[in-house]
Amino acid sequence: MDTLLSMKVFRQVVESGSFVGAAERLNLSTAMTSKHLMHLEKHLSTRLLNRSSRSLSLTESGKLFFERCKVILEELEEAELAVGSVSGVPRGTLRVTAPSWAATRLCAELIASFRQRYPEVLVHMSFEDRFVDLIEEGYDLAIRATSDPLPAGLIARSLRTMPFVIAGSVDYLKRCGVPQSPQDLALHDTVMVGSAQSWRFAGPTGDMEVPARVVLRFGAMTVAVAHAVCAGIGLAPLPGILLEDPMFGNALRAVLTQHPLRQPHLYAIYVSRKHLPLKIRTFVDHLVEWSRVHRAGSNGEIAHPSAAPTHASAAQEAVSALGTIQATQREAT
Repeated sequence: MDTLLSMKVFRQVVESGSFVGAAERLNLSTAMTSKHLMHLEKHLSTRLLNRSSRSLSLTESGKLFFERCKVILEELEEAELAVGSVSGVPRGTLRVTAPSWAATRLCAELIASFRQRYPEVLVHMSFEDRFVDLIEEGYDLAIRATSDPLPAGLIARSLRTMPFVIAGSVDYLKRCGVPQSPQDLALHDTVMVGSAQSWRFAGPTGDMEVPARVVLRFGAMTVAVAHAVCAGIGLAPLPGILLEDPMFGNALRAVLTQHPLRQPHLYAIYVSRKHLPLKIRTFVDHLVEWSRVHRAGSNGEIAHPSAAPTHASAAQEAVSALGTIQATQREAT
């Protein structure tokens, strides 16, 4: 068994506080994680961890080895980064977190275009409806949309604003009519996210609020909200990028685009490091490049669905589909 890998497993077990947590972050089975620790203890002829059904704790030998282990692995990672920078070839596993509503074909095409350029990088994409602690949970990068101050100690690359639009299905708009003013929304069924009870608009003269007739409520902004709108249940605030996805483009229309909803800003966020791994740097640069090539109009207008995006432009659009679910819920309110 690879002793170096066993050292990495041991470090992760200690930092995670459990075999299950370490196994999830290293993409190993819990049994294999346990085998690595047993291999290490056999190799060192000493017990490193005290195990019980409820907790783990380091032995005296384990404490000494853990401190040395961290130094050795950090130095090894620094050496690998230095060599990688010289060779100019990004490689390894890149762990990225994004909200669940970003799990669309457009996002897949964005990743595909990155993989075409950097085939030696394995992208591990996680879609989660919560904020993620990059350090504690072992992620390399988070894609987040927010209007709030960003956490200290992290690097944030600005990508673009991420407009939300009021959307309805073609069928619903035929049955119930197209709202001509924000006040008309009070007469329309609404699919709302979070605890919001009204529509809120940001304008040059200040914010405006219109009561919403909520008929369906979702706890989080997931793709299920767009599916509910497609089913004709009512109008909903949606990330504009969803209307450009082939799954929804022919069924949904944006309304009242001259009255913008609040618009969070999209960021690529990663932990500040002395030597940023090439796999992170190239992925962030890829996101920035696509964002620069195509930016949605400042009023949140969406291209007509009949003008279907090409394969390349769809990949360029995919960057917009990323954000954080908590920010999305705040902007929807």
